[in-house]
Amino acid sequence: MLEKMKGIVIKTQDYSESHKIVTIYSNKLGKISAIARGAKKPKSRMAAVTQPFILGEFFIYINSGLSTIQQGDVVDSLRFIREDIIKTAYAAYIVELTDKLVDSHLPDNYLFDQLYQTLSWIAEHDDTDADIPMMMYELKLFAKGGFAPTVSNCVSCGRRDSPLYFSISEGGLLCSRCKHIDSEAIMLPDNIAKLLHIFVSVGLERVGKISVKPANKNLLRQLIDAYYDQYGGYYLKSKRFLNQLDKLK
Repeated sequence: MLEKMKGIVIKTQDYSESHKIVTIYSNKLGKISAIARGAKKPKSRMAAVTQPFILGEFFIYINSGLSTIQQGDVVDSLRFIREDIIKTAYAAYIVELTDKLVDSHLPDNYLFDQLYQTLSWIAEHDDTDADIPMMMYELKLFAKGGFAPTVSNCVSCGRRDSPLYFSISEGGLLCSRCKHIDSEAIMLPDNIAKLLHIFVSVGLERVGKISVKPANKNLLRQLIDAYYDQYGGYYLKSKRFLNQLDKLK
């Protein structure tokens, strides 16, 4: 069966001397892997549309075994990502996390759109502005993976009275009355608790420039990383490289 769909290339691997197996996150069928014949040949039309992070329009022959890309056209090359090592590192992390946390053949138009919005932001903005969009997308992926933290209210009693604390072990926010449940819970400034709720519930396209103090941005990054380490379950090569880049800043 031949299907037409838009998709973002999230992974490629060599398959024989001239072909590639391409993993695409699509709007119609979700994550799907298919062979792109001749994609390793420089003059092949498949070479351009099967580069990492490309948004393309694909005609894919779907079958029970390995599907086949019959035709592909570039919709948005997002070339600024591939021209910058830091942007490439950010994008590689985002798509690897998507590949790990999203099951095959389960379409989600909203998540597809958020992935594209995030990659577009990385492509079009300064490297230092990518942190917030990335964290917004990460938390939405955590929700898709079934382990997002509770950030709308206290996980124990349901209250949202300030101050609020973030508990890794309890899986989200604790209020001051319930803070005793986790002695290691971290007190959050009010604006950070609100931001976490926005990150989970609001699409990137609805957000303008979010100004966050460097110290608070670092706190959010540490919390999200520690939370993923506790519940995510997948080792990410791209995250290790990102951490190495951070040390060089």
